[in-house]
Amino acid sequence: MKIVTYNVNGLRQRVAQFGSLRNLLNSFDADIICFQETKLRRQELTADLVMAPGYESFFSCSRSSQKGRTGYSGVITFCRVKLAFASGEVALPVSAEEGFTGLMGNSEACKVELPFLAEDIEEFSQDELLSVDSEGRCVITDHDHFVLFNVYGPRAGGDDEERIQFKQKFYQILQKRWESLLHMGRRIIVVGDLNIAPSAIDRCDAGPEFDNNEFRRWFRSILLENGGQFSDVFRTKHPDKREAYTCWSQSTGAEVFNFGSRIDHILCAGSCLHESGDMQCHSFVRCHVQECDILTQYKRAKPESILSAHRWKGGRSIKLEGSDHAPVFMTLVDIPDVSLHSTPSLSSRYVPMVHGLQQTIVSVLMKRQVSEGIEEPVEKTGLPAMFPCDNNNYPPSQGSEGSILEFNDTCGSSSQEAVSKSGSEYTKSITMQCNVSKKKARNQWSQLSLMSFFKKSSNIENGANDSCTDNLDNKTETSQPDPCELETQSVCDNSDSPKQCSLDTDACDLNLAKLTESSIKKEKSNMASLEWQRIHQLMQNSIPLCKGHKEPCVARVVKKQGPNCGRRFYVCSRAEGPSSNPEANCGYFKWAASKSRNEKSSH
Repeated sequence: MKIVTYNVNGLRQRVAQFGSLRNLLNSFDADIICFQETKLRRQELTADLVMAPGYESFFSCSRSSQKGRTGYSGVITFCRVKLAFASGEVALPVSAEEGFTGLMGNSEACKVELPFLAEDIEEFSQDELLSVDSEGRCVITDHDHFVLFNVYGPRAGGDDEERIQFKQKFYQILQKRWESLLHMGRRIIVVGDLNIAPSAIDRCDAGPEFDNNEFRRWFRSILLENGGQFSDVFRTKHPDKREAYTCWSQSTGAEVFNFGSRIDHILCAGSCLHESGDMQCHSFVRCHVQECDILTQYKRAKPESILSAHRWKGGRSIKLEGSDHAPVFMTLVDIPDVSLHSTPSLSSRYVPMVHGLQQTIVSVLMKRQVSEGIEEPVEKTGLPAMFPCDNNNYPPSQGSEGSILEFNDTCGSSSQEAVSKSGSEYTKSITMQCNVSKKKARNQWSQLSLMSFFKKSSNIENGANDSCTDNLDNKTETSQPDPCELETQSVCDNSDSPKQCSLDTDACDLNLAKLTESSIKKEKSNMASLEWQRIHQLMQNSIPLCKGHKEPCVARVVKKQGPNCGRRFYVCSRAEGPSSNPEANCGYFKWAASKSRNEKSSH
């Protein structure tokens, strides 16, 4: 059996990287795959992100409404199985639970543990217990022979007292849950990004005070060599291996020089499956763990990659594909099958929202409009439905009765005869106008307010007779009329409707106005582009060169709260690495001459 743990740094991004969730899962060729930092809110869960043929999945999403914590963490465990029902496979859990406090209300196994657990966690209030489970940081799956914890540990900065306290409570309560299970004789496997590098050997730039951190001391205290009950499986298999890191800084390109830390772990506790009284020689790790290592092939920066080389040689704009973590795997042997059982109720297959059954009507309509390219109801001519273009007519102006082509009594039979002779030409002309200005007409009419529509119609009515008269005068005085005038004249003659004539003339004027407006916008856009190029060049000229490589630095802004928050500074553009490597970041730092706009506005 193979178990993999991987901080994906966004499940949606990793699925897109591999083409599909199934491709991503199959690439590990593992029986149990645990992902952390999925960055998915519960309402964003869809079948293509949490369900794949041949796998059962169990997830936990952040329920916190705290600013910056929504859709932030999240864990999910995938189990590769042949049968989802009446299966004896170990990979298919017999039960599953979201969270580890026992208060999420979805654990059958936890009900057995509660008498033991309640005594240990009575020092914590119910609100405190719920808070540690509210960020979607743990999923527990019981595989009969062992209980698997998929954990994403909190991160706490050196001076963020609130998060430090949260991290303390998180691991205190989690350890209580482990102890209650071990008290019942269960075996435990803990996998995930714990956000703790236990020793100096697990960190690239560990200083003299590195080991004194309270969370590192706690981590080492639970290990067998220090009187605890857990084994750090990787260190057990590779006790002296250096530069074995699983995480690298995204912002500094540290993965190029393998300048990182080992914070993704696999821990095991409990006895082996063999029936023997000599537990000194029969531990779970010694008897059942065949191999444990880091899957470095999933690193973003690879030695043979051209993009990796450019990432730190002036090519910081190049985005490397992949997570800032590397997966860790463990191979187990001599794990027998279990009794027949079915998929636990926590499985994604039983969550209706994953299948889209709990979508709102608004979201369904919006998705439909996007997929079909619908902006608003449009008739065949491209005009909005509120202005029907039946019989190839433009929208009638206010006050008109019947069709725009309705005949006057004064036109007589000659007018009717003229219409019958040139009806096909008129239809062809109007149809061509509708097709050419399809998009323009849609934008024109869809953006009109009700008041502007009435004003427009009023203007058309007031100037209808004058416009038609001018066109008729031009016909008699000009021997070679303008094509636009001929078209207007033809329409006017055939329809004998001054309103229709006015509409067509206005359409010509409108097209001309739109062309003028388009040219003005294009000119303004060109001017803005030139101005931006000038500003960009000035900015480039003001960027200092780093002292180590004589290369342009990169600008950064302080985001950490404090007296320098919002202030700009410059650093060497190369990737972070060992100080002994001349190709790595030279450590150059310089404050910008002036503070950023955000800082100025705060004074």
